[in-house]
Amino acid sequence: MAKTVRFHETGGPEVLRLEDLEPGEPGPGEVRLRIEAIGVNRADGLFRGGRYIDPVKRFPSRLGNEAAGVVEAVGPGVTTVAPGQPVSVVPSFSHNDYGVYAERALVPASALLPRSPEVDPVTGAAVWMPYLTAYGAMVEVDGVRAGDVVVVNAASSSLGLAAIQTANRLGATPVAVTRTPAKRQRLLDDGAADVIVSDEEDVAGRVLELTAGRGAELVLDAVAGPGVLELGRAVAAGGTLLLWGMQSGEPTPFPGFDLGMPALNMRTYTVTREVLAIPERMRRAVAFVDSGLRTGSLRPVVDRTFPLEDVVEAHRYMEAGAQYGKIVLTAGR
Repeated sequence: MAKTVRFHETGGPEVLRLEDLEPGEPGPGEVRLRIEAIGVNRADGLFRGGRYIDPVKRFPSRLGNEAAGVVEAVGPGVTTVAPGQPVSVVPSFSHNDYGVYAERALVPASALLPRSPEVDPVTGAAVWMPYLTAYGAMVEVDGVRAGDVVVVNAASSSLGLAAIQTANRLGATPVAVTRTPAKRQRLLDDGAADVIVSDEEDVAGRVLELTAGRGAELVLDAVAGPGVLELGRAVAAGGTLLLWGMQSGEPTPFPGFDLGMPALNMRTYTVTREVLAIPERMRRAVAFVDSGLRTGSLRPVVDRTFPLEDVVEAHRYMEAGAQYGKIVLTAGR
């Protein structure tokens, strides 16, 4: 039996339950993992609350699609990994199909990447979602070039920090947006060229000031909602406002007409559909992240770890929004 997190109804963190379940034997194309660490993502909270783009289809439901662990057993047809091998799980599957908030879990072999023994489990669970997402948005989708300005809101999240580091690696200029001044200096220390405090400053006005009126070639918005009107003002002619999160939970208008019909591109983006599901993009993304980790230009930031038994507290901490970097659950005996 293995401790496994499930929920029997949608709601707040309190609906999460730790239950003893038999993980089962892997079927064709599947692997059973001994889970060591689990990445906690905003998508997990949205799915648990019934507000994710992929709605809950059945109860009880499992949770989680990013982790690090060791292969225990492989199912028929699996040749890419072997028992005893350390791996990372990338978020290429639906929470409705598998869940890694557990001590042991089945996952599709296609969602696994080999993990070097020198990469500890917490790091292995903190890397792939943010860095694959940032790479895909900037390189594969938007084609960011050296000299471009990239504005990143929710900048102290694991995804925001990955975007700052990725922009620097591409020769672009990352401008971080954060709500309060508490995280300003740390964001500068972690590579932001400038930091805009949204509770105190006019975000679009500051971006235009920093770019001599040009605007940013790319604005990465993790919040969505009515704030897109303000962010749209910050986009350079022909630039892109890319929505990769929905933290506000509010309807998101198209701002083009209110802004006088500028040359504004606005699109949504998910790493699952636009990187993980496309083999050539995935191959390039993994190579980019691997080389960045090897050279030190990409450095995952872990804010705090919680034992699996404290999953409710971990989700409450995530929803409080005070973290700086990644939240990770640890599992195993």
